[in-house]
Amino acid sequence: MREQLSTGDGWRLQRTSPSLPESHRTVLIAPGAGFWRKLLAFSGPGYLVAVGYMDPGNWATDLAGGSAFGYSLLSIILLSNLMAILLQALCARLGIVTGRDLAQACRDHYSRPVSFGLWILCELAISACDLAEVIGSAIALNLLFGIPIVFGVCITALDVLAVLYLQNKGFRYIEALVVVLILTIGGCFLLEIIFAKPNLADVFAGFVPTSQIVTHREMLYIAIGILGATVMPHNLYLHSSVVQTRKYEQTSAGKSEAIKFATIDSSVALMFALFINAAILIIAAATFHNHGQHRVAEIQEAYKLLSPMLGLPVASALFAFALLASGQNSTLTGTLAGQIVMEGFLNIRLRPWLRRLITRLIAIVPAVIAAAFFGATGTAKLLLLSQVVLSMQLAFAVIPLVLFTSDRRKMGKFASPGWLQALAWVVAATIVALNVKYLADWSGLTALVAGK
Repeated sequence: MREQLSTGDGWRLQRTSPSLPESHRTVLIAPGAGFWRKLLAFSGPGYLVAVGYMDPGNWATDLAGGSAFGYSLLSIILLSNLMAILLQALCARLGIVTGRDLAQACRDHYSRPVSFGLWILCELAISACDLAEVIGSAIALNLLFGIPIVFGVCITALDVLAVLYLQNKGFRYIEALVVVLILTIGGCFLLEIIFAKPNLADVFAGFVPTSQIVTHREMLYIAIGILGATVMPHNLYLHSSVVQTRKYEQTSAGKSEAIKFATIDSSVALMFALFINAAILIIAAATFHNHGQHRVAEIQEAYKLLSPMLGLPVASALFAFALLASGQNSTLTGTLAGQIVMEGFLNIRLRPWLRRLITRLIAIVPAVIAAAFFGATGTAKLLLLSQVVLSMQLAFAVIPLVLFTSDRRKMGKFASPGWLQALAWVVAATIVALNVKYLADWSGLTALVAGK
């Protein structure tokens, strides 16, 4: 579609088409409904976003952090979740007020070369996330059914058929399945925590941050991995799009109400993600770290040790079942994110199944190579490294988001108030500072990944 110059509204280009046009404004919001009915109608997009905060990539980093350092990195999980709540609220605000997702906003604001560069970085992040989903699902299939990891990786490419079917049924069906899978994962880990019997005083102490997280290089590496696994770059693009599936009134009052309910939706959903991420680390700390197993960073190893150490055969099975649910859940949102990013930055559309297949193949190739040549150890290291790659892309999504939502020309009276801008810039600065620190210690951290 031909680009048109815009004047006076703060955008370089006019908006040319809605985000996710096949689902745009398809969920009706009844104007006269009460609070709870409206909250139910707006609920859904936040849970799609929350899926990305509990995908298999989180498992590797949480297991590594819990087994190596006990409960100490719970503070990073809490900090990351608070960052996520703030950033996702900004995403909802951007999408509802401007009618643009973050990818479209970048395209309509920046020059074509800058926009193209941001697209490349975002595609790298999506590929890293998809890599974690592929490996996580393949490991779960191996643990539950004995399917070799190489074949399990290939089987994951078929999930595109399930995604295509759900998209044809309607957007609410996708949201409903996601919620069911989230509840399944949460139920499994609630039982695991009961089995592990952690010391509650130590757990609460773990939520208090310490300076050692920054000064200890190995702890910092895992902390950055947790940050990358929790605050997902592609989720920022996803959320700013899926909030537009609701058909709210296009007035100041209607948009204000939509922002309120969308923020509640995402905040509540992300509290589920906080519970699941914290649960994984708590289980690793209580089961492995407290019994002298300080190097359990691989999902397969955790599966093998859980039942013997807890004395319950069902513990390992619950762990693997939750992993499979997590991996499959993440594929649903990965499809939408890839579609949104490509359409938003490049203003072109591919069939959803083709876009998903392309993303899957990009992730499958390194996963197959790692599984074939390096076995389970190779896939575990690749899983952890993929989360660090995600973290390194965060600033390139966060900074534009904060800039756009702070701009009164673009947002009008819905521009972020001063206190929210200040918090948002603190979050952006924290992300950049952690990544700079990571780069400064690159040689030592690379040695760690290599198995030092």
